Amino acid sequence: MGKVILTGDRPTGRLHLGHYVGSLKRRVELQNSGEFEKIFIMIADAQALTDNADNPEKIRQNIIEVALDYLACGLDPEKSTLFIQSQVPELCELSFYYMNLVTVSRLQRNPTVKSEIQLRNFETSIPVGFFTYPISQAADITAFKATTVPVGEDQLPMLEQTKEIVRKFNSVYDEVLVEPEILLPKNQVCMRLPGTDGKAKMSKSLGNCIYLSDTKEEVKKKVMAMFTDPNHIKIEDPGSLEGNAVFTYLDAFASDEHFERYLPEYKNLQELKDHYQRGGLGDVKVKRFLNAVLEEFLEPIRTRRKEYEQNIPAVYEMLKKGSQVARAEAAKTLDEVRAAMKINYFDDEALIQSHVEKFNQN
Repeated sequence: MGKVILTGDRPTGRLHLGHYVGSLKRRVELQNSGEFEKIFIMIADAQALTDNADNPEKIRQNIIEVALDYLACGLDPEKSTLFIQSQVPELCELSFYYMNLVTVSRLQRNPTVKSEIQLRNFETSIPVGFFTYPISQAADITAFKATTVPVGEDQLPMLEQTKEIVRKFNSVYDEVLVEPEILLPKNQVCMRLPGTDGKAKMSKSLGNCIYLSDTKEEVKKKVMAMFTDPNHIKIEDPGSLEGNAVFTYLDAFASDEHFERYLPEYKNLQELKDHYQRGGLGDVKVKRFLNAVLEEFLEPIRTRRKEYEQNIPAVYEMLKKGSQVARAEAAKTLDEVRAAMKINYFDDEALIQSHVEKFNQN
């Protein structure tokens, strides 16, 4: 069996730079590497509904936004299967069976679930669907027998839960499911890109994102308002890099070639950092450089996105075909799961024949 990737995003809004450095960039690289037999990229609308059940239109409208961002960033439907989660009902059935293999206390101990519950202020009013989404995620991964799941470090507890479910199922029933491995971003700074306000994570809900589809003007406005060192008041003051979002973004996006083009008085980022730390370098100059770097990166993505926006029906057709391919793949795994659990009654000729013989004897 070849190597298989499964990954995806919740369609709760357009994708931002945090998505790109955390997973999108790596997905495109992996897609083009030729190392993987199959690649499945999921728009997780069913999962998004677990905490947006009262606003389905939000999810409905953002599916096309996420699809456009995928295509604009270089995901190729000829190489990767892009699909919508809710259009593969086999995933729901797998989730239902896996629920019998996980305890409530185990879900409560999941660090990702705990932090997400706090973030959404659910407290005791946790929707059951949201509470059990680690199980749903396990169904998504195992349905396609994914060997590799490229995600951010915050998803490590989710992958561990998936592995536990795989081990439990295979030990109780049969060796059907594949245990996946997580693939983290190569660049350490890309593990978690902070928000423009300096908060730990770029988040749509916090409004501290630079979106892949933002206009040139929007990006500049956000960069110039970005959090730096609050104690760096005068240009001559020494500046701190710790918690300074501007330099974190430069770590993620700037190269030596960018300095040659936009800031030739410095050879590289380390020289810029050194100057900032000893004083004599203003935040505005650094932000203008960052804006130039980001604009060079984002302009081709915007251009490709605009091209796809000219033929929206074709994008939906691509998603429809991808969902059909994904459903056929998930159905194969579900057949194996049913057989292992001995609930494939109509396909089990031996079972039927044994009952024929039993009742003929009577």
